[in-house]
Amino acid sequence: MAVADTTVITPLSDADHSRQLRRAVVASTIGTAIEWYDFFLYSVVTGLVFAKLFFPNDDPLTGTLNAFGVYFVGFLARPVGAAIFGHYGDRIGRKSTLIITLLLMGIATFLVALVPTYEQIGIWGAILLTALRFIQGVGVGGEWGGSVLMSMEWCKTHGSRGFIASWPQFGVPCGLFLANLAVLAFSQMSGDQFLTWGWRIPFFLSLILVGVGLWIRLGIMETPVFSKLVAERKIEKTPILEVIKRQPKEIILSAFARMAEQAPFYIFTAFIFAYGVGALKVSRDFLLVAVLCAAVLSFITIPLSGHISDLIGRKRMYMIGAAVTGIFGFVYFGMLNTGSLVVIFFAIVLSLIPHDMMYGPQAALIAESFTGRLRYSGSSLGYQLASIIAGGPAPLIATWLYGEFKNPYVIALYIAVCAVITLIAVAMMTDYTGKDIEGEYE
Repeated sequence: MAVADTTVITPLSDADHSRQLRRAVVASTIGTAIEWYDFFLYSVVTGLVFAKLFFPNDDPLTGTLNAFGVYFVGFLARPVGAAIFGHYGDRIGRKSTLIITLLLMGIATFLVALVPTYEQIGIWGAILLTALRFIQGVGVGGEWGGSVLMSMEWCKTHGSRGFIASWPQFGVPCGLFLANLAVLAFSQMSGDQFLTWGWRIPFFLSLILVGVGLWIRLGIMETPVFSKLVAERKIEKTPILEVIKRQPKEIILSAFARMAEQAPFYIFTAFIFAYGVGALKVSRDFLLVAVLCAAVLSFITIPLSGHISDLIGRKRMYMIGAAVTGIFGFVYFGMLNTGSLVVIFFAIVLSLIPHDMMYGPQAALIAESFTGRLRYSGSSLGYQLASIIAGGPAPLIATWLYGEFKNPYVIALYIAVCAVITLIAVAMMTDYTGKDIEGEYE
């Protein structure tokens, strides 16, 4: 197969290199923000709308479980996307693969807006929703690795990789903010208009955002790392198989390292809508505003955590975040159950800080674990496998635990168990903070 974007292998001047680094960081961050807008939009609407429109004959708990079951499909698809696009990212380049993932995600999200409800076509509506969610998962599964590498592989300074690689992670709170803002804006419609048709508009808007993302990504160059690998004829024919054979430990540890980061995140940003409206009896708009504020705070805490990891070490920063998360779950539900709107608001706003302490350094921690010629495949696979054991089932597990025990502290115990798993996994990983890594820019 031909390799794309490999003609630019002549060393750039320091000024040109810095310019390309800035462009790569901006392109990665904005593109990632758009893809996560698409993914989180589905998450927000799942707890508020889909149970009512696509599973109307179920009792509220069963309807919510069914809706989160469809939501889980997107997470099952993410390792599939990691395998597919990890292969092509290590074969044809980071840039070309990122353009494909953005298109795939945007088209699938746009089509969600067109899906008929149960009342119109019965169970087929839920089936179509499930299929589109799977496609979304495939797209976002291939996005993360490429975005991180597009930024990190332009970084020549070993001591700033954590900070540079944290910017694509910054796209997550941006996407979360945009998704919640869009739903909040259109939920102001009078009567049942939002439930009837207003929820579809934010999905339609995805096409505009994708157009912006494509325009930005088409204007960047391939990374010097990949161009160098091509020039030296070090491209692997089957990178996914090679990384599984050569670095299985790194893949497994990367997945388990995400337990304390990913599972609580989707409890704090997706399950909270079902729990807040159903158990706490607070309004949808109140929850949307609180999550919006949490996302804004993450604009600071994610890159800050990445920067701190360059100073004190990737593993140390990550393990501090995991330990704080394990404790915070109990504090979080204690604050929610006070019934005070002020305390509930602050619980939600503060909920992403422990997550960000891990998410900031996470990109560099995982990407640095893999050799350059297998880095897209290995880091994507390890990162996205966590979707099956952590992010995807988390709202389902939280919903089931609360339905079974009627005690939210059982959910906090689940978060604590995830934190312990992460601490063990990260302790077994190698910390490359500030060190040379194979296949980096020279």
